[in-house]
Parts: sequence; structure tokens; C-alpha cells
Amino acid sequence: MPAFLVGHAAHPDWRRALALAAAQVDAQQARHDASAEGPLTLGFVYFSDHYVAQAEALHAALGLRWPGVSWVGCAAVGVAAGGVEYIDQPALVLMLAALPRGRFEVYSGARRPGRIEAFSALVHADPATPDLAELIAEMSDRTSSGYLFGGLVSSRGAGAHLADGVWRGGLSGVAFSSEVALVSRVTQGSQPVGPTRTVTACDGPLALTLDGEPALACLLRDLGLDGPHGLRAALPQVRATLAGLTDAGDAALAARGPRQFGPDTRVRHLVGLDPARQAVAVAERLETGLRLAFCQRDVQAARRDLVRICSEIRDEAESLPEARVPALGGPAEARRRIRGALYISCAGRGGPHFGGPSAELKIVQHALGDVPLVGFFAGGEVARHHLYGYTGVLTAFTRGPDEAG
Repeated sequence: MPAFLVGHAAHPDWRRALALAAAQVDAQQARHDASAEGPLTLGFVYFSDHYVAQAEALHAALGLRWPGVSWVGCAAVGVAAGGVEYIDQPALVLMLAALPRGRFEVYSGARRPGRIEAFSALVHADPATPDLAELIAEMSDRTSSGYLFGGLVSSRGAGAHLADGVWRGGLSGVAFSSEVALVSRVTQGSQPVGPTRTVTACDGPLALTLDGEPALACLLRDLGLDGPHGLRAALPQVRATLAGLTDAGDAALAARGPRQFGPDTRVRHLVGLDPARQAVAVAERLETGLRLAFCQRDVQAARRDLVRICSEIRDEAESLPEARVPALGGPAEARRRIRGALYISCAGRGGPHFGGPSAELKIVQHALGDVPLVGFFAGGEVARHHLYGYTGVLTAFTRGPDEAG
């Protein structure tokens, strides 16, 4: 099985953090004789925005430490590995993989994928890039499955993303052929507070009517504040309310379990009210026919949904044909069938949202198993051709059809 090796460390000096993480990778490589599984070829690196000024030096050091490895990654306000979150502290996380060459291709604004037939792709993007949603949709069109996964750089200052070089602005990442087997799921962090309605009239970001009714009246009713002083009383609750948007024809709610959004729903901020037009402004350009449900963030719903996607990924890994993997049974079998994983979560989630240090990643580790995993806390999450907010995107690399146990 191709190796997925992980290292991570926090230190004020990026060089020291890299040395500590590299020592962990070396120890795993020696313990598992990863050289027998082929050379390491692809590396993922996520680093604190404390290290942004040293991004070029970090990339050069990675190249010297692991010659021949292609590197992708980005800066973030928080990074994660295993069951550990490093939020608002200088840290970096690494994951190196021994994927066969010819099954992946690193791309950036200077080099679009074209050497392989891209089936899916990991995307890192600068949130300040103009027409970002259109660029993500265009990148999705370049893959035969249409499936992207990834997130936006999150930084308190200038950001950076890596793709065999250091980039600022645009998109970069790595495209995978269909021979790289993976399973990906989106977990939502918000719960509807009212019904799902259809946008029947809009003006740019303004929702004018929902199901033919004034949008502001619908919002106040959902919040239980439709009395004579509803608007004045609503302001504190409106500030805590968001809008879940779903394209016409997609499922707005999850098919099973408690009432919560399905993976096709994109959560956006409410950015204003227009009492004169009885309208609600949403942080996205609206179109008639969109489905909209007002919602609020809910820790317990987010926890349940996170466990759900981990269970679905684990179950799908366990359902691989027996010819590929010896029958081991239970979670141990799932761990052997999952080679490694990436988890990109919203910068507004993480342990502080879930109730304790590293709480979110501990949920993932407990539910998915102790598999090699790295990730970061993003300024927006990417799945399929959509840009999300307040979500998590978990992607597991599983055994391909030609990989024996």
C-alpha cells in the first residue's frame, strides 16, 4: 500500500517546526519500511500564517529535504494533523504520499493540468481573487467527475499557497487521475430555523420575495418575531442568522436523520435588511428559482453531521471488494483501507466552536479511526463546483482497484 506519512509541530521558528515534523516522518518511514512501497512523490503542507513571510524559504527547504517530491499546500490561521489543532499559533503539518507518478499533476495559474486526464482535484485559492466562484466552476469543468475538494487561504495578512512554487492570487493544487481512489463528504455546521422556500423575486443580493411573500416577513416569522415590534426586536437574532442556499433541483435537506442541510446547501451571511422593500440582503448574487432557508449555527447538529460523514466514509472504505484487502473486520479494516485523509474546515469552526482544544479533530479521529490526516482551517471550503462556508470537507484516499493488501 502506498505510504502516507504525517509530521506536525508548533514552534516560533519555522525551521525548527519543520525539523521536528521531518523527524516524525523519518521515524514512520523507518518503522513501516515505506521505501518498499515506492518513493515518496507528493507532499501536502499546511502552515500557520505566522510563517507567510518565509513561504519561499519553507518551500525551498522542503525540496532540499525531500528531493523529487511535488509540494502543494497553503497558509492558514489554523492547521491540523491527526487529532491535534494548532489555531492562532506558529505551526506546520506535513503529509507525504507514495502515489505513482502519472496519476497526479500539480497545477497553478502558470500551469494548468493537461498531462493527465484529471478525474478530481484538490484546490487551494486566494480569497481575494476576482471572479473566484467562476474560476472554481471552470476548474471543476476540467475534471471528468466535476469533483473538487479544498479551501481558501485564511490569513490575517497576505496569504500564500504552494504548488511546486509559491503563489499569491488565483488557484493552485493537484489533479488526480481516476486511478487515485478517494471518497469525499461535506459536513454542515448550521441548522434550518424555518422551511425551505423558493426565491421568487430578487435584485442582485436582495431577496425580495420567497414563495411569493416578502422575504423580510418570512425571516421575522421564522425567528418568531413577527409581532408589531418584530424588526426592532429581531436585530440581535438576525445578526446570528444565516441563509442556506440550494440550487433548484438539488436536495436542500439531508435525506435521513434530524432536520439539517444536505451537502448541496451553501451557507451565506445576511448582510442587511431593507424594510422599505421588505427585502433581505444575502452575501451572494441571487437568482429566481434558488431555494433558501434561514438558519443558525448549531454545535450539536454540527457534531452529529461530522460523525455522520466520518461513518459514511469508513463504511464506504469497508465495502471495498474483499480481493483488495484481507478481511480484518471492524474499524481496523477501515483504517487499513483508508491510506490517508485531508480535512478542510471553516476557520469559524475548530475546537473553540466544538467546546474544547482540538475538539473538532478529536471527533474526526474517533469516528474515522487513527488514519494519517492533515488539514487546515479555511476562509471558505470547496466541494464539487461550490464554494461553502461554515462547513468541513473530509476526503479520504482509499485503495485503488490495482492495489493488493
